[in-house]
Amino acid sequence: MSLPILYSFRRCPYAMRARMGLKLAGIDWEHREVDLKNKPQAMLDISPKGTVPVLLLEDGAVLEESLDILMWALEPTDLAGVHSSEREKILDLIHENDTEFKANLDRYKYPSRFSDVKDPEHHKDQAVKFLESMDGCLQQHKYLFGDELTFADIAIFPFIRQFSRVNEEWFSSLPLHALKKWLGEQVESILYKSVMEKYTIWEG
Repeated sequence: MSLPILYSFRRCPYAMRARMGLKLAGIDWEHREVDLKNKPQAMLDISPKGTVPVLLLEDGAVLEESLDILMWALEPTDLAGVHSSEREKILDLIHENDTEFKANLDRYKYPSRFSDVKDPEHHKDQAVKFLESMDGCLQQHKYLFGDELTFADIAIFPFIRQFSRVNEEWFSSLPLHALKKWLGEQVESILYKSVMEKYTIWEG
């Protein structure tokens, strides 16, 4: 095994964040694109939870969470603000994205999957409150924590992109001009495009 092995799914926002972190850090990896309806046994053997991304390192260690992969890739470097004084604030914002915002996003996009959803519009409105707070930050500077890209932008962007695509016409009407500018720049970035090529399903 000469390279880390990444089990991934192209459209999964968690996998996107992992791939972006690896690419930004200049780490090469063996890519194994997963059919989520027919998960490979090799992946399940090292990560029985069966979700992507999963990164198998050369020493046999396994990283099963996207944020762990992102931080593992960027930690040895001074890239993306990993060692900045804002680190704890960044981690708090990512936690809010991964918990409250993601829960509202899922219940807005897939209401039939959740027994507790009475009104998907309520969850949409709650999600917008998170976007409004980020828009306020982005009115002050280019990225979420200043004028340089940090791991906050990488970690959160894929989920904002997913939200924006549920109803693109409605999203485009929102008065979140700074957020939409930031989102558009991330979508058009070389970093994002470099990890969104079409992958062939890995069959082992």
